[in-house]
Amino acid sequence: QVQLVESGGGVVQAGGSLRLSCAASARTSSRYAMAWFRQAPGKEREFVAAISWSGSSTDYADSVKGRFAISRDNAKNTVFLQMNSLKPEDTSVYYCAANSYYKPFTNDYHYWGQGTQVTVSA
Repeated sequence: QVQLVESGGGVVQAGGSLRLSCAASARTSSRYAMAWFRQAPGKEREFVAAISWSGSSTDYADSVKGRFAISRDNAKNTVFLQMNSLKPEDTSVYYCAANSYYKPFTNDYHYWGQGTQVTVSA
């Protein structure tokens, strides 16, 4: 069982930056692929970024490519999402997720956090 807790959300002006963190509880979390998703009100949850357990593979949704960066620190069981040049359309609840297999661009993840709100004002 893996428990995931997101933090770092908040309110930021357009063009600003935020860094989200996701702390995993299990000692074996370093073997899990991790990903970030987001869901805006009235919209479906969408894939944002993913990182393999070693960190050697990363993938991004086209909408965030070049602005967001996913990384991980396995010694601290934590994955990060650095978000730069934020836009109002990035406003969503952001969720981290973990899975035994690297599955970018899908919602097929076994473990999910509770989410953290990111609001970007114009």
